Formats: sequence, structure tokens, C-alpha cells
Amino acid sequence: MSSNRASLRRSVRPFRSSADVRAALICSADLLLFVVSMVAVVMVSSTAMKLLAAAIAGLAIARLFVIGHDACHQAFFSNRTANRIVGKLVFLPSLTPFSLWEAGHNVSHHVYTNLKTHDFVWTPLSLEEYKALPVWRQRLERFYRSGYGFWAYYGIEIWWRKMMFPNAGEVPLRRPAFFSDSLLVCAFTLFWLAGLAAAAYGTGQSVLLMLVCGFVLPQLVWQLLMGAVIYFQHTHPTIAWFDNTEEWETTREGLSGTMLVSFPKRLGWIVNNIMEHPAHHLDVRIPLYQLEEAQQALNAQQTDAPSRAFGWKLISACVRCCKLYDYAEHRWTDFDGNFTSERTYHSETA
Repeated sequence: MSSNRASLRRSVRPFRSSADVRAALICSADLLLFVVSMVAVVMVSSTAMKLLAAAIAGLAIARLFVIGHDACHQAFFSNRTANRIVGKLVFLPSLTPFSLWEAGHNVSHHVYTNLKTHDFVWTPLSLEEYKALPVWRQRLERFYRSGYGFWAYYGIEIWWRKMMFPNAGEVPLRRPAFFSDSLLVCAFTLFWLAGLAAAAYGTGQSVLLMLVCGFVLPQLVWQLLMGAVIYFQHTHPTIAWFDNTEEWETTREGLSGTMLVSFPKRLGWIVNNIMEHPAHHLDVRIPLYQLEEAQQALNAQQTDAPSRAFGWKLISACVRCCKLYDYAEHRWTDFDGNFTSERTYHSETA
């Protein structure tokens, strides 16, 4: 049964206030984590420790991205200018152009969540669309949804195609800020790579190893985290997708298109509470440091948002069942078109 969205929004409204001092402390801590991990990559001699530092750097990039995501929603700080300046800064380690993310995420994803052709994040193909693909692209789609390809999906389908100087086919809207923000990311990337190479020469270390541990691996860890996060936020055997606007409209009152993924011992803070997703979709102005409390208030009410604990059972169910989607029957299928789930949407007129 659909939830009353207006009533639910009123219940979480007390949590949408920004706390600038708290926000500044969180931002400073995550920037420090990123800088320290980069210094460790350069300074430690053990390759194993360099790899560990690279993984921590990838996590720091993800945490900074969540801050930028909040700033893009004008939720992190109370001041609009501060949100835009800090947002652009903390997006740089993830190589994210602020204005392009703002246009794609705030408009396409949040306004048209789970509506095919409008929401481009992990939108499932139909069997007919899959069969029409060339063989290489079919194999790539299989890899994306194998459970091993989350990083590749984000890196190719989101970052490369829609974030870095996208063509008009990918992003029809053209703004000068799109180009300038992409250029800023390129300049930051060159500065980062040059700094690592200089550090390697200055300390007599392998330039290749330094670039791999200081740039390539952190980016892969970040892209793996991001690809997995956005996959589990809107992919599950119980979650419906739509290619019919009228059908999609009937679900807008509720939260059935978003998944609440809970972590043991409240470990969601590790990724800055990004998986408290139903509360975020209900009110994008709730900052990350208020999301856990907002989600708890939401959980105390009757909503249609599915909820699962993070673990092998959740991963297995999603990866096994959610390959393609039958938009007429509203059921997930495998790559051969065999149904793998029950109906995810029931028309009231059916």
C-alpha cells in the first residue's frame, strides 16, 4: 500500500537543518584522511602498506563524495555559496564535475526515480534490448551485473559517458559550467599524477608503483564502492522499474523504488550514511549527519520502502535475480528471459 508522502516528509522535516560547525568538522576530518593516506602511499616502504593506504584513500574519496553529494543538494552547509565551493573541492578526488553531477543526479535521478529513459542509473534492459546489442556489449552488460563489475559500470556508464565532457547525445543540455568543471577535474588529475611522479623521483621509488597505489587503486576502490552503492539503492527482486509514465506516476506517493540497506553495529557511518536512502529520497535537504536519525523516525512509520540487512544473502539475491527486466510483466529475469522474481508492481486496474 502506498504511503502518504506528504505526511512522511513532515515526519522527517525536523532533521533537515544544517549545522555548519559539525559539517566543517566532518569535511575537515575526511579531507585529512585523504591527505594522510596519500602521504602514507609516498612515505611507507612496504608495498603491502602502500596497498592498504591506497584502499583507505579510496574510502576517503567515497566519504568526500558523499559530502559533495549533500552540498550539491544544498544540504551540507546552510550557506549556498559554501555548498558550491566546498562541493566542487571535495568532488575533485573522485574526479567528479560538480555541475554535471548536479544536473544528472538532482534532476534526472531524483525527479524520475526508476523511470526508464529518464533515470539513467542502473536502469535494467529488457530482453529485446539486450538481444539487440552487439555481442561485446552483451558481455559487458553481463559483467556489470555479475557482482564483479560494479566499478566498471560506474567508471564507464556514469563517469566516462556522462561526467567528462559528455556529448549532446548523453547530456542534451549544454552549459558553460559543464565544460569548465570537466576542465577543472582534468587539471586536478594532472596535478595529482605529476605530484605522485615527482614524489617517486624524489624518494627513489618506482614511478609505476607510485601511480598505481596513489591514483589507480584509490580510483578503483572508489568506483567499486560507488557502483555498488547506487546498485543496491535501487536494485532488488522486489523493486519495480517502469517504462510507462502513467504506471510510474501511481508509485510516486511512496518509497517503493528505494532500498534501505542496514549495516551491523551501525557501520553505515563508514560511508557517511549514504545507504539511509529512503529518508534521503523523501527529503534531499537532510544532511548526512542527520540521516540516521531521520531514517529511524521514518522506520517507525508504515512505508513501502523495502529494507534488508547488508550481507551475502542480499548480494546473492540481487546479483542472481536482477539481470534484465520485463516491463510488461513487471518481473526481473535472467539473460535468457526466464523470470527470477515475483511481480514487482500490481496495477490497481488489473
